[in-house]
Amino acid sequence: MPEPRPANDENEPNETLELEETALIARDLIRFDTSNFGGGKANGEREAAEYVEARLSTLGLSPQLFEPEPRRTSVVARVPGRNPDKPALVLHGHLDVVPADARNWSVDPFAGEIRDGMLWGRGAVDMKDMDAMMLTALGDILGSGRLPEREIVVAYFADEEAGGGVGASRLVDDHPELFAGATEAISEVGGYSITVGGTRAYLLQTGEKSLLWIRLVARGTAAHGSRLIRDNAITKLAGAIARIGSTEWPVRLTGTTRELLDRVADTLGVDPQQVSPDELALATGSASGFITATLRTTSNPTGLEAGYKHNVIPDRAEALIDIRTLPGEEDEVLAEIARIAGDDIEIQIVHRDVGLESPTSGALVDAVHAAIHAHDPGAPVFPYLLSGGTDNKSLSRLGITGYGFAPLRLPEGLDFPAMFHGVDERVPLDALFFGRQVLRDLLLDY
Repeated sequence: MPEPRPANDENEPNETLELEETALIARDLIRFDTSNFGGGKANGEREAAEYVEARLSTLGLSPQLFEPEPRRTSVVARVPGRNPDKPALVLHGHLDVVPADARNWSVDPFAGEIRDGMLWGRGAVDMKDMDAMMLTALGDILGSGRLPEREIVVAYFADEEAGGGVGASRLVDDHPELFAGATEAISEVGGYSITVGGTRAYLLQTGEKSLLWIRLVARGTAAHGSRLIRDNAITKLAGAIARIGSTEWPVRLTGTTRELLDRVADTLGVDPQQVSPDELALATGSASGFITATLRTTSNPTGLEAGYKHNVIPDRAEALIDIRTLPGEEDEVLAEIARIAGDDIEIQIVHRDVGLESPTSGALVDAVHAAIHAHDPGAPVFPYLLSGGTDNKSLSRLGITGYGFAPLRLPEGLDFPAMFHGVDERVPLDALFFGRQVLRDLLLDY
């Protein structure tokens, strides 16, 4: 089994030697620096994938490695189920992480440090925690001589943080047989607890916004920096960026967000017709960091490139914009972006992917409720739309309906959404064990 890099022992208390297995595996995975910088630049997932492959093999499974490009490695295995008449379930995670600048962190982001009852490091919540819970939940089931209720396709994908081009998307296109017989999928960014009006509830991710990554290109006249040049590419671009970045998109509720807000209002004992959607979203506490963004389109400038010398006016300037629309509104929003940007700006689509809305009721949703209630009796479970995206987008091309359910019981006051791609990413150790138990029960019963 590949060994993760060693941590700094001076930062690691002795009690971590007795860590619960889920935390140990998550810590090991964090210590593989699988940073994905986008644009084809990445450290690669190979060592982490080999680690997972070895773990799956010890469970008696026969995992396969797929590496369409050097070091960009995914792992897939089949777990037999008790009931062959039921469709298979895809249980998937990703092994890559976004980069981390250690200068901004309180700890080494790739040391997997234990501090204050939490596991710290890049990937602690996105999503090496769920990767570990998948392994230990399956280990609990298979290690006891049992099988899950239905066949499971367990997958650990590469490249999710850059759209899955050499990960889930590539496997869906090149190896659809891997997912044969599957109709539903479970992955990340759902299942975590929030507090609404003093009541602990859990969010089940039942949809995702659409994704539009675009590049703005402005052209102008190249000249000496001392001249009077009104045809300046940077000036044109700056205006377009300011207009797009400051656009206040209107609130539009989908079926998912309307149901969520109604459930929040019911928990608070208020009339949803008398309280604004934004006010209800804010009542979810730190989760509002995700939820407010699901009530409308967002258009955030994320990158700039222009010029090469202080005294040279360049003839070209570029900017990157991350746009997330409600499902089905991509073309409408793209047309509006073009209008806002103006005729002088060329728009190039860098990456586009679908939005999703899955049923908020049914057998899988009922099973999620039951699994949560077995470990947190009476806690409500709310559907919600994810402002970001997951590899469920790729699987949807095979007709597989995706959900986000990485169960974590979190302490009130922890700003969990801020952990995603944030500084000092961390997850409570007891939440990892909770997730292992809930996921085990779900796989056994559904």
